[in-house]
Amino acid sequence: MKAGFAQVDITPPAGTHLSGSGMGDRRAMEKALDPLFARAAVFEDDSRRVCLLALDLCIVTEEFTARVRGEAARRFGLLPDAVMVHPLQIHSAPSCGPMMLDQDFPLEITPDTEYLTGSESAYTDLAVEGAVRAIGEAGAACRPARVGCGRGMLDRFAFNRRGLQRTGGVAMPWPVGRKNLPLGPVDLVAMEGPSDPEVGVLCVYGDDGAPLNLLLHHSCHPVCVFANPETYRQASADWPGAWSAALAGLCPPGLSPLVLNGCCGNLNPWDPFEPDFKPDHRRMGQALADLSKKVLATLSPDPDATVDFRQERIALDYRDVPADRLREVERILEESPVPRRRADGSSDVDPDWFLAASTKSIEYCRRRLPRFLYEIQVFRIGQAVIVGLPGEPFVEGQIALKLASPAPFTFVAHLTSHYVGYIPTREACARGGHEAHPLCTYWAKLAPDSLDRIVARTTRLVNDVYTRPAAPAA
Repeated sequence: MKAGFAQVDITPPAGTHLSGSGMGDRRAMEKALDPLFARAAVFEDDSRRVCLLALDLCIVTEEFTARVRGEAARRFGLLPDAVMVHPLQIHSAPSCGPMMLDQDFPLEITPDTEYLTGSESAYTDLAVEGAVRAIGEAGAACRPARVGCGRGMLDRFAFNRRGLQRTGGVAMPWPVGRKNLPLGPVDLVAMEGPSDPEVGVLCVYGDDGAPLNLLLHHSCHPVCVFANPETYRQASADWPGAWSAALAGLCPPGLSPLVLNGCCGNLNPWDPFEPDFKPDHRRMGQALADLSKKVLATLSPDPDATVDFRQERIALDYRDVPADRLREVERILEESPVPRRRADGSSDVDPDWFLAASTKSIEYCRRRLPRFLYEIQVFRIGQAVIVGLPGEPFVEGQIALKLASPAPFTFVAHLTSHYVGYIPTREACARGGHEAHPLCTYWAKLAPDSLDRIVARTTRLVNDVYTRPAAPAA
């Protein structure tokens, strides 16, 4: 096995739209609290070469991924299916590509409206350039390597965020306003589901036994900085960046670990029941780093030097939009075919208009793709399997994959390659809530059986890549 690493600064300039708020408000960056990076890892053996690209971004679209893969193929000879593009869903960072509204939604793109898509093309070009450069430098840095894997468990920072209300609804407890709830959120009965406490560590050793770099795995929405009103308009890599920075001293100069953020569609870093809880990305990152060091102390290079990959697309169904919702959407968009501003006179878009445009976007997506094509990627790096799943699958799907996996270590990276939206469990779809929005939004567009179908097909791919010998390279 050989491995190489590189990172490139992709911190946006002031004024760039920060993604993650998602309701039509313009969130211009004021300053950078800490830098954003494109980090690349390239692994190869005698017959296979794969690239993992971890981006301190919120979301990327299929067009962004195609640009990166196309350049990686043209300039460095990497197979497109062997490049996993993984934005970490950092809500204090930009997104790259239109994802809040469908690409076919008839929105006139101007400097005043482009942010409504969730992205701005000027920054997207910058991020593509940085990502491709990181891939090239990582490939050029490849040298003999071995890997060692381990794990620890930490459950103090990632929490299920779907609270079951006594009225039968679902609510997301926020950290803001806790002082008004000294007894906690007594309107909740319990949280709906689990979290995943695993802290995964994959150490890549050089032939001299010293670490070349680390791949780190945990699962939680990176929204500590986003949830603080004082830092809402500041760019930050949140807890993944803090975790990586705290361990940078273990890596060669100019490098820091890659973080893989797992299935966290229903996980937040906010204790739902602690009245005095305050999100702190640096405290969370440091705690993860402290545990990672303990895991590292137990590791040694493993002789398994296998590098392999699988990729497949499966067709998923859309959810049914009720007829009364469709009529309401048509009425709103006929009355206001262009974005309607809030009644308070602010420059932000009226939420009713934005939600109508979001629902209408499902129709545009369905016209282009009668069934939604969903990409699954699986890499094997020694004894570890790295799974790339687009969208925001609920953590229950990740837990099912880990339980079914034949590999000793299975690390899932969510939001890979293209925008999908949330992928809840069947039960969560029936309950509703933000992730299964009752108004049928673009971020909640897939049918209730989607997670089950993704897990079933991914399980087969994981078994295939881990139990069958690698085929000769094409």
